[in-house]
Amino acid sequence: MSFRLRLLFFLLLVAVAGLLGWGWAELNRPVTLEAPVVLEVQPGSTLTAVARQLQEIGLVRHPGIWRAYARVKGLDRTLKAGEYELDGTVTPLSVLALLNSGRTRQYSVTILEGWTYRQMLEHLWAQPRLKRTLDAQQASGIMQRLGMPEMNPEGWFLPETYFYSSGMTDFDILRRSHEAMRRLLEQEWETRGDNLPLKTPYEALILASIVEKETGAADERPMIAAVFINRLRKGMRLQTDPTVIYGMGDRYRGNIRKSDLRRDTPYNTYTRKGLPPTPIALPSASSIHAVLHPANTSALYFVASGGGRHHFSKTYEEHRKAVIKYLLGGNAARYKGDQP
Repeated sequence: MSFRLRLLFFLLLVAVAGLLGWGWAELNRPVTLEAPVVLEVQPGSTLTAVARQLQEIGLVRHPGIWRAYARVKGLDRTLKAGEYELDGTVTPLSVLALLNSGRTRQYSVTILEGWTYRQMLEHLWAQPRLKRTLDAQQASGIMQRLGMPEMNPEGWFLPETYFYSSGMTDFDILRRSHEAMRRLLEQEWETRGDNLPLKTPYEALILASIVEKETGAADERPMIAAVFINRLRKGMRLQTDPTVIYGMGDRYRGNIRKSDLRRDTPYNTYTRKGLPPTPIALPSASSIHAVLHPANTSALYFVASGGGRHHFSKTYEEHRKAVIKYLLGGNAARYKGDQP
């Protein structure tokens, strides 16, 4: 090989090396973002389309180099659709790695204890980034899709904060919440206290929903649960207003009248003994634990004493005095209750 050819070959190698070095420097060029940037990769987006997005927001100056590197590494075939949040200092290579990781931007939705199934659905449907796939009719048959077709959906979803990415569906959250509730209920049932008047985990779920609606102060859950457990043991009616309200449905307008307490429904625990047929709300993990591990007390009654708390009594006479004190301003003449 002549000297001229060797020189030309050397210069070509130097040029290629320089080009590769320049390209590598471009791929690792740091870009400091003044504010977070949300990059949305649509399902089916091509590598070229994504590179164009990155060029438009100033993250990639030479999209051809970025595309070529992705193809050489096989990363062009593994881009994950979704929303990605870019913040701080990034490089074209770090962005490519992020788009292949699937670590999409996360949103959260919180399901509150004490909500009914319908309230939970309406809250999920109000989330702008959560895709609605269920209508009211489909929602009523949700338990069939969850593998429990014989069950009413009320109470079967664990109140918690759930994280999701854009494009996930209402059913995705319902499934996760339901699976979490089933696991929790199974675990709590396996470690339940002795001699409870509850035959199945579902009965525990029902009672926990009542405890949830009756509890104003979290630390009182075991005591409230114990009162209901004690009444069940003695065959006494539970006589709890939240079940009556649930049974009233749309007739409830914010207050309960004497006629409501006398009107029989499957959920009226003033007219019927035992538990109602289904839960009346979403019980928290704490309420489920309280029902299966109630306080050690012989109390049979409680009455609101102010500040979300209750006064507990072992006898009807004690309870009567507490009602007069806390609800009737000390005026015994106003007391109209009858001993159950």
